[in-house]
Amino acid sequence: MQKVYINLAERSYYIHIAPGLLARLGEHLAALDVGRRVLLVTNPTVRRLHGGPAEASLTAAGFAVVPAEIPDGEEYKSLASAEKLYDLAYGRGLDRRCPVVALGGGVTGDLAGFVAATYLRGVPFIQVPTTLLAQVDSSVGGKVAVNHPRGKNIIGAFYQPRLVLADPDVLKTLDAREISAGLAEVIKYGVIADAGFLAWLEENLERLLNLEPAALAHAVAVSCHIKAQVVQDDETEQGRRAILNFGHTAGHAVEALTGYTAWRHGEAVAMGMAAACRLAVQLGRLEEAAAARVKKLLVRAGLPVDVPAGLSPAEMLASMRHDKKVIAGRLTFVLPTAIGRVEILRDVPEEAVRGMLEQRR
Repeated sequence: MQKVYINLAERSYYIHIAPGLLARLGEHLAALDVGRRVLLVTNPTVRRLHGGPAEASLTAAGFAVVPAEIPDGEEYKSLASAEKLYDLAYGRGLDRRCPVVALGGGVTGDLAGFVAATYLRGVPFIQVPTTLLAQVDSSVGGKVAVNHPRGKNIIGAFYQPRLVLADPDVLKTLDAREISAGLAEVIKYGVIADAGFLAWLEENLERLLNLEPAALAHAVAVSCHIKAQVVQDDETEQGRRAILNFGHTAGHAVEALTGYTAWRHGEAVAMGMAAACRLAVQLGRLEEAAAARVKKLLVRAGLPVDVPAGLSPAEMLASMRHDKKVIAGRLTFVLPTAIGRVEILRDVPEEAVRGMLEQRR
């Protein structure tokens, strides 16, 4: 068992990382001061693969499980889906002490967390991430949200979970594309904060792609440690936490412009990271060799590095103007200045962004 502590005063919690944790969900939940009725939010595929052990563990620990299935996909991370969960929770009598448990990937965690943050003005929230991306990123830090047709995560809150259980065993059920998508966020942590970790990824990427348990556990733990430090310093993204958005400005635009269906989040972030590296080189803030190193690792991980040809620079710019990080109409980018170090650059000239978008491999 590896544990990462998120130190946020009365909102502090642990991330537990170990094989077999899914079957011990009830045991861990029973150790918290929560109600005995649980809204278990998942999707049909995850429930078929992992719902049995999760529900059995909760039932054995004395909890009454209220299962809630939402179809998979970013298009279902919506206010309409949240309303369905509110109706179910209210109809089944969940009170303020009854927890919402998210069993799934980033979509499930974001949606369930948003419902937990807003139902009865806040109920306990538990994250049980079942994808690599969710284990290393979206389940940690307390960002919860639903999408708006014009932008991703526009409607949301900062709401910390009471507990995160990351079981590497569940990653064995993922396809290769989903593992690659998760590796995008893992690579992000090396670029923004830890050059040594990026070097480790370069040496051990094949072990991760082959789902070696020890390598996966190490990658998850290091990623969570890095995110924990950033979140502890800046919980509500007033300053340093914005570095976690490396690759997300262009990435979110790709997702929004393709209806959240063509690309997985990690794939879009990979495109955004490659684009941000090109922009950093163009602005004289990053050496070309460092940008090439990041791009090479993304490609080795099976990730796309170019914005889709069908999306014009004008469309991308229009979408990026609606990004959450835009203030007073000024485009904001997180740009690397070296491997392991980034800066938050506000008021990036649109002509520079346009030039970056027009540049291909």
